[in-house]
Amino acid sequence: MLIDLIRPDAAKTGHSHRQVPDAERARLTEALHVRRGPFRPQRLVSLRERKSGYWAAYVFRMVDICALIFFGFLGVRAESRGNLLSLPVGQVLPFLVATLVVAMTLSAFGLYRLNRTEKLWERLLKVAASVGLGAAAGFAVTRLTLEPGIVPYALEMWTMASLAFFSLLHLLWFTTVARWRKQGRLTPNIVIVGATKHAQRLIDGALARRDVNILGIFDDRLARNPDTVLGVPVLGDTKALLSHKITPYVDQIVVALDPSAKARVKDIITRLKSLPNEVSLLVDVHNDEGREAALSRMADQPLARVSGITEDDKRAFNKRVQDMIVGVTALVVFAPVMAMIAILIKLDSKGPVFFRQRRHGFNNEPIMVWKFRSMRKDAEDATASQQVTAGDERVTRIGRIIRKTSLDELPQLFNVIMGEMSLVGPRPHAIGMKTGPDESARLVAEYAWRHRMKPGMTGWAAVNGSRGPLHNADDVRRRISLDVDYIERQSLWLDLYIMMMTLPCILGDRKAIR
Repeated sequence: MLIDLIRPDAAKTGHSHRQVPDAERARLTEALHVRRGPFRPQRLVSLRERKSGYWAAYVFRMVDICALIFFGFLGVRAESRGNLLSLPVGQVLPFLVATLVVAMTLSAFGLYRLNRTEKLWERLLKVAASVGLGAAAGFAVTRLTLEPGIVPYALEMWTMASLAFFSLLHLLWFTTVARWRKQGRLTPNIVIVGATKHAQRLIDGALARRDVNILGIFDDRLARNPDTVLGVPVLGDTKALLSHKITPYVDQIVVALDPSAKARVKDIITRLKSLPNEVSLLVDVHNDEGREAALSRMADQPLARVSGITEDDKRAFNKRVQDMIVGVTALVVFAPVMAMIAILIKLDSKGPVFFRQRRHGFNNEPIMVWKFRSMRKDAEDATASQQVTAGDERVTRIGRIIRKTSLDELPQLFNVIMGEMSLVGPRPHAIGMKTGPDESARLVAEYAWRHRMKPGMTGWAAVNGSRGPLHNADDVRRRISLDVDYIERQSLWLDLYIMMMTLPCILGDRKAIR
């Protein structure tokens, strides 16, 4: 409501907002600014989106390797004067050694890390040193394999071309990363539990450094705490944090209580473990050096972990590559089937072909999941408040077929390609889904643990019999247990096994109601 009242273009939109006096407008603007705090970016970027920035390092490394191989090939070709097959091994070896040395030194110098403190001149100097060491190794090999005094012209050209190309490439990389940091894609977002002197010191240091966004503070003792701490708003108590809409954007929850209050710290950490976010305990910040070290760990690496599974970046990248390759292939293969299903849905009942539903994604992020519509238009249930039962009259004739065979899930390939879902993972549940009269998320304390990984089109629970509606708390508990088991064991081979087992499980599952 505050946003609508202070929008400068409200008069142009045709809406009948009341006229707000300048003084009131200024007061509302100030109130909104106080609520947002000094760290809140104009646009909050979800943790899922920001993780994609880290994968760019692996892409960039592959670009470097491909470029090195290409330049090495050009060097060998120039040395052979077009007759590659007749070139002696001794004339190929210098280029091979130079290529390997440059590849290893680029990695050893840390040029594929998203180092926030690195300067451009430092990066370019490391690039020049890498190419120089590679060239030196190549020339050293020529001394052993060629006649004394002979310096291959092609190796000299390789050195100059590589130095120019990789300097330009890493200049582009540096400016791209700088732009991402400015957009907030690489700046960690944290919230603090405890409006304490430790939190105040941490915020003071973060204001000076500006490489960590502290979005808010939560504290159970609201009555004795101010509304803000150095401008950072106090957003509620610990209970409010468990369901707050800001959690999908938070990298870490930092508990900034006095460690000597062991009982209180233990109680809060126990409650926070039900969230998918990483929880860290802040210690040793009684001096400037300790505070700077803590902020550096938050900006670059996690603090000592209390709970939460930090997804390995390399594993996440490999899983994303797998999703793109298999997902795009599956979309092409199933395109005729999807077109036929769309036609049958239109012929069978009135309404749109697709059904969209808000569901929980990675880190509790709300995502819009696509499905083929299987229910009558007037009976759609966006929040899954009533799960499907045997002979459910809401399901259409075509709907019964595509639900039984899970063909209604095929449009989720678009979610996979967009990066919101994975091919394999915990199945996404509708926000507010109920099991009986109760909301499913409230039946099991560890419910949100399943959101520590992207949801999947199929999953470990689905191929182990936990498919379809959940009738009671035991059903919910079993599914959560299977989902968490998958998250802890996830690997390429397990994903391939689950994908291979999905079709036999679906066809052989006569008891599942969908």
